[in-house]
Amino acid sequence: MPDLPFTRAEYDQRLARTRSAMAERGLDAIFVTDPSNMHWLTGYDGWSFYVHQGVLVGLTGDPVWWGRAMDAVGATLTTWLPADHIRGYDDTYVQNPAKHPMEDLSALIREKGLERGAIGFELDNYYFTAAAFLSLQSNLPQAALKDATGLVNWQRAVKSPTEIDFMRRAARIVENMHRVVVEKAEPGLKKNELVAEIYRASVLGADGHWGDYPAIVPMAPSGVDATAPHLTWDDQPLRAGESTFCEIAGAYRRYQCPQSRTLFLGTPPQKYLDAEQAVLEAVEAGLEQAKPGNRCEDIANAFNATLNRLGFQKDSRCGYAIGLSYPPDWGERTMSFRRGDTSVLKPGMTFHFMPALWLDDGGLEITEPIVITETGAECLCQTPRQLFVKG
Repeated sequence: MPDLPFTRAEYDQRLARTRSAMAERGLDAIFVTDPSNMHWLTGYDGWSFYVHQGVLVGLTGDPVWWGRAMDAVGATLTTWLPADHIRGYDDTYVQNPAKHPMEDLSALIREKGLERGAIGFELDNYYFTAAAFLSLQSNLPQAALKDATGLVNWQRAVKSPTEIDFMRRAARIVENMHRVVVEKAEPGLKKNELVAEIYRASVLGADGHWGDYPAIVPMAPSGVDATAPHLTWDDQPLRAGESTFCEIAGAYRRYQCPQSRTLFLGTPPQKYLDAEQAVLEAVEAGLEQAKPGNRCEDIANAFNATLNRLGFQKDSRCGYAIGLSYPPDWGERTMSFRRGDTSVLKPGMTFHFMPALWLDDGGLEITEPIVITETGAECLCQTPRQLFVKG
């Protein structure tokens, strides 16, 4: 049997929740292409999401893993599915303009008697293409192809105790990654060398638990580059008089714990100290609202009101749901901390509270991964909440 990260009972509960949501939408089946959702439902774990693959879930019976034939072995090794529910398509379908893998999936759907059914697909998803949808339309003309984007994602919102334990292990890893940054960073050190140390710490893990690969590469811009949120690294040396923020994540068994901290080499200007104080007060205001029964927008409204009162402004959202994830994103693509998101907070939900500021000559990121508890919010990491200053 595969070394499954969860009990079979937990997988059964996940499948039951998913099927309940399917029934509410009048769906006979869904085809899940998001590798996070595939993993959550079946345990499948492989770097094969660059080709077409997915899990076909009906209202009864075991799901079917479907993908490239050579990856079917990986499905056997990582999922709880029986061998006759693992289906591989011929390699001539791979990146061949003359034929599309969805032709084979359509045959599987007909084989399951669903060719006239209402079938949901994750249409707005990194891993499902327009060509895939057109092929399905052509090959399943009597089926009702529906949008099921986010259907499984929302079932993942409240984490089980084991999932939260995995995220705590990831939190220990990212804490160590930030310790390495502060220890190693100094003027003259090339940025790629610093990132190499970050990667080393992330894979070595912490507290006896190994590190998985994060769903996003380290983002570590310095100086003017840090006025933009999503730049990575180059070979330029760190310089005195500049800030560098490190937006990085620890990962354990695909569960992500992102956290950001900012390091200033030298004496920071007063505006950085003012921004730090504003962010810290605004974070505390937001955390006070992070409790069961409140809404996502309550956190954002409290954060922004405090930030604005102290002379700063943030136009983008200040948080989002996190958990199990694969590249290119460690978010769950459900809830956000922003005005208008009325999603109700529940114990077991996990978020990246991400109150980053980008100034005119640098950036300041001091963020916290949190879990909603019965009484409020718990920060998963113990990294000091501050602007780090060195040299």
